[in-house]
Amino acid sequence: MKVRDLGVMEYGECLALQRRLRDERIAGRGEDTLLLVEHPPVATLGRRGLPSEVFDPTLPVFSIERGGKATYHGPGQLVVYPIVHLGEGNRDVRAWVQCVEGFAIAMLRHFGIAAHVRPDSPGVWTDRTGKKIASIGVAIQHWVSFHGLALNVSLDPVEFERIDPCGLGAAVMTSMQREGAAATVAEAKAWAATHADEHFSPFLKSHKISA
Repeated sequence: MKVRDLGVMEYGECLALQRRLRDERIAGRGEDTLLLVEHPPVATLGRRGLPSEVFDPTLPVFSIERGGKATYHGPGQLVVYPIVHLGEGNRDVRAWVQCVEGFAIAMLRHFGIAAHVRPDSPGVWTDRTGKKIASIGVAIQHWVSFHGLALNVSLDPVEFERIDPCGLGAAVMTSMQREGAAATVAEAKAWAATHADEHFSPFLKSHKISA
C-alpha cells in the first residue's frame, strides 16, 4: 500500500485527488493508496446529510458520496483516506468498515487511549468517557473504496458546535488531547504511515480473486 502525506490541503482539492485515484483503481491502474491529510475548516454532508445540519454560514460545505450525515474537518484532526480495490468477490462492506475502525482503535491504543465501536452508531468511541473520537464514512463504487476516517487529535471539540455532527450534537465529541494523550498530528501521521500496510494488506489480500 502506498502512503501519501498531503500535509494541509483544501478539501475540494483533496476530493478531486481522491476521485482521480478512485477512477484509476476502477480502471485497473494505479495502486492501493492511503492519503493522510489535515483540512482547513470545512463541513461535509454525506448521503443522509442536510444543509440545516451546518450552523456556521462561514464554513465551506461539500455534499459527497460517503454514507452518514454532517462531519466537520479542521486543523488538529488527522483524516485518513484509503483508496483501495476491495476485490470483485468481496460483498462484506461492513467488514471493510470494521477494518477502518480497527485502524483507529489500534492507533489510539498505541497512544494510551482505549476505544471501541458501537453497533448502532458508526465511528470510534472512548472507553473512559464514552465520547466519539473518530468518525467513519466510506463510499464504494465498482468495489473501490474512498473517503474514510477522521480522528480528532488536538482539535478542540468545541469546533463541532459549528455543525450537528452525525446528528448527535457537539457534546458527544472528544479528542486524543482531551482524553489525556499528548500526541500531535505529526506523531499520529507517523504511526499511520508505519502501520498502514500491515493493518490493511491482510484484509485486501484475503478478499482478492485470483485471475
